[in-house]
Amino acid sequence: MSEYNGDDNRPIGGETGEQAPASKSAQELLAPQSGGRAARRSKQSRNQFIVFLNFLVSGVVLLTIAAGFAFYIGKQVFDGKGPSVQDTVFLVKPNTGANAIAGSLEERGLVSDAQIFRVGIQVYGNQGKLKAGEYAIPAGASMRRIMDILKSGKAMLRSVTIPEGLTVAQAFDRIAKDDVLVGDMPAQLPPEGSVAADTQQFTRGATRQEIISRMTAEQTKLVQSIWAKRAPDLPLKDINEFVTLASIVEKETGVPEERPRVAAVFINRLKHHMRLQSDPTIIYGLFGGEGRPAGRPIFQSDVEKPTPYNTYQISGLPPGPICNPGKSALLAALHTAKTSDLYFVADGTGGHAFASTLADHNRNVARWRKIEKERKDAEGSGAAPQPGTASPD
Repeated sequence: MSEYNGDDNRPIGGETGEQAPASKSAQELLAPQSGGRAARRSKQSRNQFIVFLNFLVSGVVLLTIAAGFAFYIGKQVFDGKGPSVQDTVFLVKPNTGANAIAGSLEERGLVSDAQIFRVGIQVYGNQGKLKAGEYAIPAGASMRRIMDILKSGKAMLRSVTIPEGLTVAQAFDRIAKDDVLVGDMPAQLPPEGSVAADTQQFTRGATRQEIISRMTAEQTKLVQSIWAKRAPDLPLKDINEFVTLASIVEKETGVPEERPRVAAVFINRLKHHMRLQSDPTIIYGLFGGEGRPAGRPIFQSDVEKPTPYNTYQISGLPPGPICNPGKSALLAALHTAKTSDLYFVADGTGGHAFASTLADHNRNVARWRKIEKERKDAEGSGAAPQPGTASPD
């Protein structure tokens, strides 16, 4: 018989009191289990990413430290004493880049590492700011100091000196022979007396034409400024006669304090319609701008030879200057000494003895000839010339 007692809520499975597990849907059966293999793989991936991230951060930190250390070492080298043991002249040619400059500095032994010098230029923002020129680099100069020197543009100054009294041809010869200047000389010489007697400074690479243009411009300005302030009632027609007279004064004496008095003699002779009788004009008439050969005396035949410049043969001033007069001679020609002197002759000391009468002048000439004879006799006998017997300038 059946033991069913009519209680529909009692489990069919017996009297044990245990509930049978409920059946799962298909969706629940297919869902991944939380504690399975997929969860383990996800955790492992996250660990690998963290390891890589840690490695990356560590690498960046190490690189930063290394870069900082390299920068520190590089700065010490850049600011430290350089390898050169003596002062050196270093030339930067126009349009030379920083890389080429750095390489040349290393080749010359002025910097220890061209690459550090290049980086230093970039770090300090001086790329493209190094200037062409010739520079004096002190012994042991650091890279920083060399960079500052080349950036400053304060290149070494060279100079060419044109002494007072040189002719244009002689001045041009000096300029042509200067091996620091570049470029050709002008095809034609400018007028005599038009070149400044002065020292011209320049940097390597300057052209000869630049120097000549500067010197002629300076002389023009100087002559015009002095001529504008000339003394009144001078027997000079124009500025050419002014420069001509100054050039004769320049050649007649090398003693600056004598120039106003020498100029006065010539002005007085012009006023008295006397010939100037200046020996330097004879020489220029014979040899022109090339000048008298060394040791060649003036002969009596030279005095008597007529040339446009021989003031023993012509009246008044010659047609143009016989040299480039300096400022002192130019000033003396227009602001002469207040004197009645008409003559002068060498006095044996490098200066001159002046006279206002022919009789006094002849006595001065006789004195000079005696001094000159004593000098020649002393030279002939091998004895040293006595004081006061030096030949005139």
